[in-house]
Amino acid sequence: MNKLSIRDLDLKGKRVFIRVDFNVPMNAGGQIVDDTRVRASLPTIQHAMRAGARVILASHLGRPKGGPDPQLTLQPVAVRLGLLLAKAVFFAGDCVGEEAERQAAALPGGGVLLLENLRFHPEEEKNDSEFGRRLAALAQVYVNDAFGTAHRAHASTEGITHFLSPSAAGLLMERELEYLCKAVESPAHPYVAIVGGAKVSDKIDLLQSLMRFADTVLIGGAMSYTFLKARGAEVGRSRVEVDKVDLARDLLSFCERRSINLHLPKDHVVAEKIDAAAAAEKVNGRDIPANRLGVDIGPATRSEYAAEIARAKTIVWNGPMGVFELDQFAEGTLAVARAVASSSAVSIVGGGDSVAAVIKAGVASKITHISTGGGASLEFLSGMKLPGVEALTDKRSAGRSG
Repeated sequence: MNKLSIRDLDLKGKRVFIRVDFNVPMNAGGQIVDDTRVRASLPTIQHAMRAGARVILASHLGRPKGGPDPQLTLQPVAVRLGLLLAKAVFFAGDCVGEEAERQAAALPGGGVLLLENLRFHPEEEKNDSEFGRRLAALAQVYVNDAFGTAHRAHASTEGITHFLSPSAAGLLMERELEYLCKAVESPAHPYVAIVGGAKVSDKIDLLQSLMRFADTVLIGGAMSYTFLKARGAEVGRSRVEVDKVDLARDLLSFCERRSINLHLPKDHVVAEKIDAAAAAEKVNGRDIPANRLGVDIGPATRSEYAAEIARAKTIVWNGPMGVFELDQFAEGTLAVARAVASSSAVSIVGGGDSVAAVIKAGVASKITHISTGGGASLEFLSGMKLPGVEALTDKRSAGRSG
């Protein structure tokens, strides 16, 4: 990684603005349902605390409509973070302004202050320059540890860096970039890409990027029916993007020309409709009956995909193999999750549904790297530049900061 890391900074006594991702699920009573994202930020926060920094944390939560919303306050997160750190966490009632500046200035070395929801100000998502300057006024150093927001040019991820230098990656961001960079710059081979999900249109850039590196591509999910249609298969009432059939045909031709081993489902699990009460039926062949729709890959496809995964040295997985939210249609996705977990390859799983699948399968601990940023990891692997990463200080131009 050619960007400065928090490890490169002398933080003692400095006010350090750390952009974290505390966008946690909350119930109607304002209680945190899952604190995974808070826990993921702990190594960076604790590193800064041990270094004697005065730690100022900022995050968004949910989608406030143009102003403060008491249902989306970060105050409960401050309480939970304090319990996890075994240390009181101060809370600022706003993320900018005189009171926030006063609280930031009063922080002792090793102290932690969490700012109120950044998106209570519309200027955050607009990347308003003046708002970025007001955030920067709180601190002397900037650290971004919120990889999940790195694909957005917001005031707290991009704008603030024009007023604070150096700007460095946190430990979570550093880990994300380390593994994702390897996947696109120096992967070990054989390289197996597993791509699922609903739409080819959502994954065009990802597929085209992965096809530059991968030896084998395994396709699943509803998008596979568009590819099967392009190959002349009968897909029944399965979801097909009619306007993307020609594109799918072009991608199949590209793989043939480049000798990329692209696999499509050879058998299916089908149903009359996608419903929790619908029965799962097996189809032992490529074609799907006219009155049924595909909802999962079949047993023969699972075995074929598992065999390819077992040979891999690098695996990148984005997207489920079927409607895995319903248990009777989940076995294909879970089988892939178990195969990836059993592999000795470097395995990278990104995207909310794929991450949920490895958790549902109980194999998350056996995955080399689970990306915390669904959209960000998808865009990075698709070859796009991430504004929140590009804004960080290059190591070669910085030397040792502090």
